[in-house]
Amino acid sequence: SFHSAAEMQKAASDYIETQLRAAIDHKGRANLLLSGGSSPRPVYETLSQSDMAWARVNVGLVDERWVDLGAPGSNAAFIHETLLQNKAKAANFIPMKTAHDSALAGIETVSGLYQNRLSPIDICVMGMGLDGHTASWFPHSDGLEAAMDINNQKMVCAINAAGCPVAGEHTERISLSLPAVMSSADIILLISGAAKRDVLDSAQGKSVYDAPVKALLSAGPRLKIFWGA
Repeated sequence: SFHSAAEMQKAASDYIETQLRAAIDHKGRANLLLSGGSSPRPVYETLSQSDMAWARVNVGLVDERWVDLGAPGSNAAFIHETLLQNKAKAANFIPMKTAHDSALAGIETVSGLYQNRLSPIDICVMGMGLDGHTASWFPHSDGLEAAMDINNQKMVCAINAAGCPVAGEHTERISLSLPAVMSSADIILLISGAAKRDVLDSAQGKSVYDAPVKALLSAGPRLKIFWGA
């Protein structure tokens, strides 16, 4: 817990840098999976200035709207604008969006790509919405059951978030599955403000279909929650 969002974001950036360096030192490479959103923006911008072996870091996405790079809502564009700048330009980025007509049609391709290029995962950076969603796991969305299936062998799943108020106009999504996130050596959840802390606290008494963020809590000590007032 930190007294401000700015303090939280600096601490999260420092932690991610430390863990990336440790992974590179240990195995020569690090795999980093990132979410979009307002809370991580300063984290990524600060991290982009870090003087490390970025060419040994593979960067992927936790989830993506099914839109082309550069289109409104693209998480890939967000990562390019925030992290993949300055010294971090040398990192290797692996997108989720393919040329397939739908997220559902692209699952096999993306799952194979992420398995080959981004597994094992060293760090997953997660956010959370006021509805209790994380990644693109929106409450009661179409595809959530497959996403939450701990026996799902695919790294990604397709989500249709139509009818979910906070999903916005881009409701077709592709997202890491729960088993993929749970395979990460480190899972980082970034939240700011009293309202989101209340949502996280209340999630513990709900099902994962009502508050999908609850699923992260089963990661135990591998889950690091960074909260700023």
